[in-house]
Amino acid sequence: MRGESPLEATPLASTHCKEKEIIMAEENHTQRVMTAHLATLRQKLFRSSPALHKPTNINLIFEAEKAAGNFNQQVAVGMTKLFSAMPTFWLIMLWIVSWIAANATIVHFDPMPWPLLLCLASVPQLPLMIVIMVGQGLLGRRQELQAEEQYKTTMKTYHDIEQIMTHLVSQDEAILAQTHMIMHLLKANGIPPEQFVAVQANTDHAHETNSGNDTSQTAPSEEDGK
Repeated sequence: MRGESPLEATPLASTHCKEKEIIMAEENHTQRVMTAHLATLRQKLFRSSPALHKPTNINLIFEAEKAAGNFNQQVAVGMTKLFSAMPTFWLIMLWIVSWIAANATIVHFDPMPWPLLLCLASVPQLPLMIVIMVGQGLLGRRQELQAEEQYKTTMKTYHDIEQIMTHLVSQDEAILAQTHMIMHLLKANGIPPEQFVAVQANTDHAHETNSGNDTSQTAPSEEDGK
């Protein structure tokens, strides 16, 4: 066999090198396109801005505020709890009934219409009313904190739902884009789209049939167990 001359081997080698360079360039271009496409999909699908609110225990905050209150606030809260209790009501009722019964039977130092009793019962009402109103305002702080926390939690939930809906819409767009790409590739390779649709329909029908068979097999077994 006659060996190839250097002049004949050089063009073949250069042609082979050019083909390899073209193939590598195409692979690099395809890699860059795929990377850019994946980056775009990732930006659409995984774009999220989480809410900054974190749930807090309102009871701990309220107890801390109550413990940090001054002397007047503690007195107002204590008096409010004292006079808003049923034992206090029954004690006052027992005192009034005993006073009236004693003046009607045993002693007569405060005859009817019991002016001293009315004075003793009416005079403390004004300062007690002010103290109880202050105490109710301080005790109502718990409801204010709870309402604020519920509002923030609701807004965080609404924000998360918006993020989920945006993510689902982006997923739908990505799926449609991928479907169009697959159909284009099938068409470029000589496979008609109708064939792909038919295969997909047969696959879905087979899945539905299998699901129906599983359901029908599960129902008798449950009845037998009963």
